[in-house]
This record gives sequence, structure tokens and C-alpha cells, in this order.
Amino acid sequence: MTRIGLLREGKVPADNRVALTPAQCKWIHQKAADVRITVQSSPNRCYTDKEYRDAGIEVIDDISGCDILLGIKEVPAANLIADKTYLFFSHTKKQQLTNQAMFRTILDKKITLIDYECLEHEDGQRILGFGFFAGVVGAHNGIMAYGRRTSLYQLGRVHEQPSFQELIHTYFGLRIPNIKVAVTGSGRVAHGVLEIMNLLEIVEVEPDEFLERGFAYPVFTQLKGASLYEHRGGNPYQREDFHLHPQDYCCRFGSYTQTADILMNGIYWDKQMPRLFEWEDMASPQFRIQTIADITDDLEGSIPCNLGDSPMNDPVYGVDRITRDKTAPYLPGSVDVMAVGNLPNELPRDASRYFGEQLIKHVLEPLIRAGSPAIQRATMVSKGELTAPFGYLRDYAAGKQV
Repeated sequence: MTRIGLLREGKVPADNRVALTPAQCKWIHQKAADVRITVQSSPNRCYTDKEYRDAGIEVIDDISGCDILLGIKEVPAANLIADKTYLFFSHTKKQQLTNQAMFRTILDKKITLIDYECLEHEDGQRILGFGFFAGVVGAHNGIMAYGRRTSLYQLGRVHEQPSFQELIHTYFGLRIPNIKVAVTGSGRVAHGVLEIMNLLEIVEVEPDEFLERGFAYPVFTQLKGASLYEHRGGNPYQREDFHLHPQDYCCRFGSYTQTADILMNGIYWDKQMPRLFEWEDMASPQFRIQTIADITDDLEGSIPCNLGDSPMNDPVYGVDRITRDKTAPYLPGSVDVMAVGNLPNELPRDASRYFGEQLIKHVLEPLIRAGSPAIQRATMVSKGELTAPFGYLRDYAAGKQV
């Protein structure tokens, strides 16, 4: 018998998403007699303890008897149970300092860590993620913020609606002015952004049209890798080469800072990659962007004016273009930045249901049975030992400054 535990989220503020919904747990019990799921009681989940119990799922406080523990966000170091297998978004792949102590504890307690973020198909495409709903909520918040800055229209908050379907109903009759929106990226986040663009009837145009023409209706353009980056030596853009040698590329986004009103940023970024623009660009009188939805949300990353996370209940802050100071939003001389680390929490039931479907379809059975190459590649730590692909984290795991 394999016992799977659904963790109570311990990070503050608490995340309200869950890896498996009550209906999905019930389905697993019906299909796999040798698997039992136990839920750790939580007051914060988007699905209540009662909903799990009504589905026939055990809900208790102590889940130390489980073999595999499923969470969403990072597990606080003090909550980690020795010798267990954990699956969650650890946010350690990029050596994030805020999670260094947790990662050290994972090794000390002989834990096996499988990171959702590292679960990929053979071609490098992510298997699991909340990116689509991050894109949906981030795009909505970006459009909402622009409306509040300009007073041209009013748009409410996503979390005020019980579901994505109900959110769509709030768009009926909404007229978006003749704005230009630049969308970066091509993954799940970008797909969520495009969903909102289409629902709001913002028309897609080609990048060259976006730069050269004015329009009598709202438009957006999607900028993927080849449109954003060029090789310094004049070689053609190649995605694999770019990710291996990002320092050999420069960014082509500069012209869009002078033509876009809103930037929806959905690109993957690490510190070796060129930024979309620099502080000096923001100080220029030609800098036109007024609202930035930094959905991928890297502190001082591809968006230099990302000065840190904002909370879900107050998602937008301003950044003075000259002094570079954080300000209240919607002030003259500032750019509004939406940077929230848990955007899908505004549509938690929809996001959890989608995540659980992918988890069941691609991960759970090989996890319980004989494993798979994808799971092996995503195993950062095995029984307290770093696996070979993550050997570069050795100094980070040892607590050294990186």
C-alpha cells in the first residue's frame, strides 16, 4: 500500500491551492486499490476539509505515516519530515537565497525531493505548472491597472469571482481603448495572457505592424525568442543555443518600450540572460510603457524595475522612472508594476483542478510504480544526496554564499 499525503501549506502567506482536488482523490481510490490518500487538515485550502471527507478521504493533522507528500509551495524547514519523498515547487533551482536553509535541511533529513518545476518531457517542455492561470490572472491585473491609471474603464479583481467562467462574464460589454500591449514569451504563461487578450477582443498584429502603425482599436503582439533576441555575431537565433549561451545574445525589445502602453512579461529568465530594457531606458522621454505585468516575477530580472513581490490583495505598486524608488501606484512620472508570486491563488479551484489532472495523467502512476526518466530528471535530492544533474547546487546546499 502506497500512502500519499496532501500537505497543509506552511509558507506565509499560506497558499490556497492543492495538488489534488477531492474528486480527483476519490477517482484515484476507485482506480488504484493499493493507493490511499490522506489530507492534512487546513483552514486555508480552496477545498475545505469537509469536501474531502464528503469524498471519502481521510483528513487528519499528522501525516507522518505517509510515504509521499505532495505540496505546492516551499515547505518550511521546521515542517520537513525525515526520510520522506516530497513533491513541491522548491524554488531552489536558481539558488534562491530565501530557500537555502530549507534545502540544507532536505539533505540533512535524508529526504528525496522531486521538484515540479523540473518535471519535463524529453523536449524540455514542462509537464506540470500553474502557468496558464498565472497568465490569465496576470493579464487581467495588468489591464485592470491600466484602467485605474487612466480612468478610461473599470475592471474588478479576479478573486471576487468564484471561477474562471464567472470571470469571463465580467468582460461582457467592457470596451478597451486603443491601447498597444506587448506580450513576451511562448509557454503556458503566454497562453494564459493570450486567452485574456482574445476574451477582451484585443486584436493580434505582427511585430512590425505593432512598431510602425497606429490602430483605431486595441492591439497586442506576441514576442517569442526570435523576435526578442539576436546573436551578437550575426548568427540566426537558436533556442537551445540561447539557453546554453545567453551571454552571446542581445535583446531587441528596445523599440517596443517606445510603442507599447502595457507590457505583459511571460519569459523565462536567469541572471545570464539580457534584460528586456534597462533603467536608463525608463528615464528616457520616449519610454511609453505605463503598466508592466511581470507575470514571471523575477526580482530585478528581465524587468529591472521589479522591486519585489506585491501581495495578492494589493498587487500593483509604482516605480519612479528617475529616482528608481518604489512609490504608490498610478502617480505621474512612475511606471505601474504588477509583480505577484502566487497569481493562480486568485482562481485557486480552477488552477488546482487543472494541476491535479496533469499530475494524474503524467506523474502519479510512474511515481508509485517503477519511476520514469522524467521523474529521475526532476529528482534534485535522493535520500539526502544531490543527484548528478544538480551537483552545481553543492555549495548552495552547504550554506555558502552564492
